[in-house]
Amino acid sequence: MNKRYFEENFFRILMLLSIFTVLGSLLIITALILIKGGSAISWEMLTKTPTGGFYLGGGGGILNAIVGSLMLAIPATIIAYFISLFIAQFLQKEFSNQLFARFVRIILDILWGTPSIVYGIFCIVIMVWFGIGTSLIAGIAALTLLEIPIMTRYFDEALKTVPPDLKEAALSLGSSKYQVVVKVMRKQAMPGIIAGVLLGLGRGIGDAASILFTAGFSDKIPTSLFSSAAALPTMIFNLYSSPIPLVRERAYAAAFILLVIVLSLSILSRLLCSMTTRYVVR
Repeated sequence: MNKRYFEENFFRILMLLSIFTVLGSLLIITALILIKGGSAISWEMLTKTPTGGFYLGGGGGILNAIVGSLMLAIPATIIAYFISLFIAQFLQKEFSNQLFARFVRIILDILWGTPSIVYGIFCIVIMVWFGIGTSLIAGIAALTLLEIPIMTRYFDEALKTVPPDLKEAALSLGSSKYQVVVKVMRKQAMPGIIAGVLLGLGRGIGDAASILFTAGFSDKIPTSLFSSAAALPTMIFNLYSSPIPLVRERAYAAAFILLVIVLSLSILSRLLCSMTTRYVVR
């Protein structure tokens, strides 16, 4: 058999096995959560906070975790958006030395791959330094640090895809480098920017390690930035740690809600990207 033909078929089989492994795992996990979580979810779980004995099978719901997740992830994503967009724009060749930009991109890639619990530990050190306990603001800070590398690299790659001819045309019309990057390139890169924002938001809502020791846990909805806050990932951890079957079923219900939120963000990302792509110059 021809060596080239053998290599081609060998790597095609590996590729197909990888695809089926990933898709199979995703389908199994999704089906498990939908079946177990869908049967355990109720209106009471969505609209009420935990009451006495909730973790022993009593009444109540997980409204505190749903609201807490949004109160943690949305502010963190907004802050990370502005910081990431500034960094990504600065990394473009119109502004910075490309050797320095390459170094920054390597650092961002390393930070992207850093386990999220490291961000939580870093924030704990800062909290101890300033004498701050577990709180909403500490959780927001941890998620902001977690999302910045992700969003910055997405924004950076989106800005780099802008056609050089478009930038040269804007410069020839008298636009400054700042105007080219901010007004021309940003609009052209909008699909990638939107995808980066929603990816960061989804990562923020779904992460548990970075907020486990920073945001703390509470059965109530946070009333201030210095109140402890529950989130869906930490709620799932606490519920599934129980030996009571009914309580573990509630963990699947919380996972079901989290899955719906993440899938909704993915669908929204596709829709927004398709809506903004028509303004992009090819």
